[in-house]
Amino acid sequence: MGNATAVGAAALLAAVALAACGEEQSVSSLPGQAATIVGAGSTAQVSAIDAWRAGFTRIVPGANIIYHPVGSGEGVRTFIRGHAAFAGSDYVMNAEQRVQADRRCGSRALHLPMVVGPIAVIYHLMDVPDLKLSPTTLTGIFSGKITKWDDHAIARENPGADLPHVGIRAFHRSDDSGTSKNLTSFLSQVGGWPYQPSMTWLAPGGEGVRGSPEMTDAVKTTDDSIGYVEYGYASGAQLHLARVQNAAGEYVTLTPESASQALVGATVVGVGGDLAIKLDPTVKQPGAYPIVLVTYEIACAKGSQPLLRGFLDYAASNAGQSNLSLLGYAPLPPELIARVRASLAGMR
Repeated sequence: MGNATAVGAAALLAAVALAACGEEQSVSSLPGQAATIVGAGSTAQVSAIDAWRAGFTRIVPGANIIYHPVGSGEGVRTFIRGHAAFAGSDYVMNAEQRVQADRRCGSRALHLPMVVGPIAVIYHLMDVPDLKLSPTTLTGIFSGKITKWDDHAIARENPGADLPHVGIRAFHRSDDSGTSKNLTSFLSQVGGWPYQPSMTWLAPGGEGVRGSPEMTDAVKTTDDSIGYVEYGYASGAQLHLARVQNAAGEYVTLTPESASQALVGATVVGVGGDLAIKLDPTVKQPGAYPIVLVTYEIACAKGSQPLLRGFLDYAASNAGQSNLSLLGYAPLPPELIARVRASLAGMR
């Protein structure tokens, strides 16, 4: 790194650190520092990215943070091709993608968890304001084996509910989706999902929609429908959310607090600053809403632009994390945020 670039990087990171003191640093004054970074990926992250961008540009006027919400799969591919400085992903890259990403970086590509995104099971039934569903029943619905709302499996879990004798309109993501990967991974572990967990929807039947906004709109405007979407989209659209049974046998209402409980038993499986996480939905944690995803920023351990490192520092800061629950996310545990900050400090 040249002297001018090093001075610029130090000035930028100092600007982020001084945010609490109200001091600002213009990007245009940083020698050798590009004023634009581009990211691509998860639609689950959009509200968080928007909030971080707004806060960061107050600290660093002139910074231009562009994020393309193309889905986790396309975001990872865009990052690997070198067309994005970072990828937003709701899943951990597979072994082949890790090799490709490391090659693209010339160093390790790091998974940096930034928020927990609860996955809401959304539905549109006019006379059923409180629907309870177990993982096994969800598997039946989304795999196409349960086709009527008054099926005995649903009725057994909802005694007294006015379930209509009509067909279920089940929606799934048609694009490569980290949300689909996390949902099917959960159902595979505890619900008997008969297909490989995948970003690409493998079950037959149902109706495909592209992206979280289209999923939200489809369920909101379609009678007798069901789908899945990140909590922020569901709460913003004021949709009915099903209560989902956890490993302790409770049917739990989705809130940021109940989603955070799902991180009990989670383990970091990455090495060398990589913080890929494995969730365990079989842990019998009372009060835990069981379907959550950890959404990551994927970035190079070495060679990333100082502007990117400053932006990620802000995202992991107290300021960046403080209001995420208002946007439909669940907070990361303090010990995990501390590890994210340590990984960011090691980026060069």
